[in-house]
Amino acid sequence: MKNTDNQSNKKILIVDDDPNLLRLVGIRLSAAGYIVESAASAKIALAILKTFMPHMVLSDLRMEGMDGMALFEQIRKQCPQMPVVIMTAHGTIPDAINATKQGVFSFLTKPFESQELLETVQKAIQLQPSYTDTSPKESSWRVNIISRSAIMESLLQQTQQVAKSDFSLLIHSASGTGKELLAKAIHQASNRHNKPFTAINCAAIPEQLLESELFGHVKGAFTGASKNHVGLFQATNGGTLFLDEIGDMPMGFQVKLLRAIQEKEIRPVGSTQSIKVDVRIISATHKNLKQAIIDKTFREDLYYRLNVVELELPLLSQRREDIPLLAQHFLSQVEMAHDNKVKSFSAEAMELLISAPWPGNIRQLQNVVEQSVALSTESLINASLVKSALREETSQLPSFQEARDQFERDYLANLLKMTGGNVSQAARIAQRNRTEFYKLLHRHHLNAEAFREE
Repeated sequence: MKNTDNQSNKKILIVDDDPNLLRLVGIRLSAAGYIVESAASAKIALAILKTFMPHMVLSDLRMEGMDGMALFEQIRKQCPQMPVVIMTAHGTIPDAINATKQGVFSFLTKPFESQELLETVQKAIQLQPSYTDTSPKESSWRVNIISRSAIMESLLQQTQQVAKSDFSLLIHSASGTGKELLAKAIHQASNRHNKPFTAINCAAIPEQLLESELFGHVKGAFTGASKNHVGLFQATNGGTLFLDEIGDMPMGFQVKLLRAIQEKEIRPVGSTQSIKVDVRIISATHKNLKQAIIDKTFREDLYYRLNVVELELPLLSQRREDIPLLAQHFLSQVEMAHDNKVKSFSAEAMELLISAPWPGNIRQLQNVVEQSVALSTESLINASLVKSALREETSQLPSFQEARDQFERDYLANLLKMTGGNVSQAARIAQRNRTEFYKLLHRHHLNAEAFREE
């Protein structure tokens, strides 16, 4: 198995009281590009874990003193998501099978081939969350965004760069991808982090109430206005106002919002006095606002006021390496909220989660995890529970926009594969000019260079 960048920074802890096997396995894994630490006993392994946080542990089952299962229980208490693979002699296979039912990732029967070892290790690392040291203080702004994917890392670097400014930002993405979570992270990374962050869903409030909700109203402004009401602009003064589903904002109110942003002042309903406000606007939508401008359902001048910088959140299907992390995070949330004893997913269940289409993105993943936990009677969620939850969740068709985005992404990727990453040739086949074609690639986070390497 060739050394890859994906392996070169992965750390493995090997535990075995047989020095010859310990050395041999260490040589094999080091040759494959892994960073390896060895321990001659379970107690030594627990000490090493204090300073060396591996991506997985490979342990013998039968050892003097603390055995492999006792070590697994200790690891699970400290790091419940860390995959553990057990090495076992032929005669103890039933014990190893029982271990997998208790949450051990997999087992290897001695003697095993080098290829079998490497495939098992690689699979364990791919299907499970990775572990790093405590995040530095400068990363605290993004602590609630769970990710290890390159596409998200690129977006977060861009996010941190623009967060310090006061530019208006537009987050464009499909439903369920975490737009509000990203908006909160931007606020935390900004100079306004000590001031309020307020979110409002523009699609959830009727037009006649939206103005009052954002700008406020004075007593007697309309029937039922029995006292003055401070709007969200004024309540968020100095902070960040997140306008979710901005594409669904009524046309009649859009001109009023544009004036508030331009003049940096609002006028409560029924008042004759304007109030100065200092608010940063972050808006979000799953709609194509350029198409909405053509359809005359969204004002072009408001679009350019809101879209000084545009950030595009990827679909969950574009960041599949994050699925184990997210699934385990939701599992932990359910465990804390309901004192549930479900600890992890079986390898087959995790494979199903990773390969699922996820039209509902992260929100759908959370629902699938919660359904699986609710129906589970064991500490390990099996594949049949996940399959059942996925079948229920994916019975609905994706939205037209989601289906269109998926088609565009697949079409562009196929073109780049056909042409070996030759953008000029791919653009000619697609009957688009190079500039427009590059914009399409950027929108779908496709890098022509990667296809040239393939």
